[in-house]
Amino acid sequence: MGVVRNLRQVSADDAGVDIAFRADVHAGLSQRQKAIPARWFYDATGSALFEDITALPEYYPTRSETDLLTRHAADIAAAIGPGRAVVELGSGSSTKTPLLLDAIDPAAYVPVDISGDFLRDSAEALAERFPGLAIYPVEADFTQRVDLPREICPLPKLGFFPGSTIGNMVARTAIDLLRNWRSALGDGSLMLIGVDRIKDIGILELAYDDPAGVTAAFNINLLERINRELGGDMAVENFSHRAVWDDIHARIEMHLVAACDMDFTIDGRAYRMAKGETIHSENSHKYGVRDANLLLRAGGWTPLATWDDVDPAFALILAEATEFRSAP
Repeated sequence: MGVVRNLRQVSADDAGVDIAFRADVHAGLSQRQKAIPARWFYDATGSALFEDITALPEYYPTRSETDLLTRHAADIAAAIGPGRAVVELGSGSSTKTPLLLDAIDPAAYVPVDISGDFLRDSAEALAERFPGLAIYPVEADFTQRVDLPREICPLPKLGFFPGSTIGNMVARTAIDLLRNWRSALGDGSLMLIGVDRIKDIGILELAYDDPAGVTAAFNINLLERINRELGGDMAVENFSHRAVWDDIHARIEMHLVAACDMDFTIDGRAYRMAKGETIHSENSHKYGVRDANLLLRAGGWTPLATWDDVDPAFALILAEATEFRSAP
């Protein structure tokens, strides 16, 4: 079958810039604590840098999740069953996807990603690996409403949300996303989700501030993207990368720190930052067992099975769409 067609659900302006990106940048830089959503890291350059991050010795989540998918493939397949349409949220390069597809004998595969070039390249590579599988790439922001290809509507579905990407979202946003996908995937659907556990702070900080500086380059690329796409004149060299553990919120925070007072423009709109002021660019929340289960239940999913890695702690959780009940 191969790649059936590419569906694009991203709105661009006359300059070809994602309308939501432009709006988020201006809104975020106008706040007291400047902040830009982490999904905007992933242009072609940012996506490639993230793939480099996943290969770093300090970045354990990819290794842990790959190991879980490999070691527990038979149990995961038995719990999921064959013939489902796999819908992957934030598919990126789909490096872990073949492990799942090999195990469960799916009916179709729908990668959803905001980075169109990366999405198409990875879909073509998977089509070569699985020539009999129908693949429907969808270029879209998976944190928003996504219309799934009509061809998979009759099929039972499995949402695949690896990488602990759910941790990038504050609880309110994470629950909204889980509810949206509960609705999109429908009754009888399953969700296989990767969740990072709370662990030693030193391990966490090294994973998000590696000695080689790849994560720093990934963070800084967000500013370079703003300059490229929005006509910005930010002095990128005057920003540095910071990753710190916030124990109250159980998360690693990434910031871009101004090294001096500076003025800059984006789209001709003026902004000012003081020395030491930051742009909050990413959260990576970590979850205990009860925390993760509560989050899933609040989002309309009932946990069925958990496969845990212990060193460092990471988990894959399989959940089913919670049946609607009139009573609380």
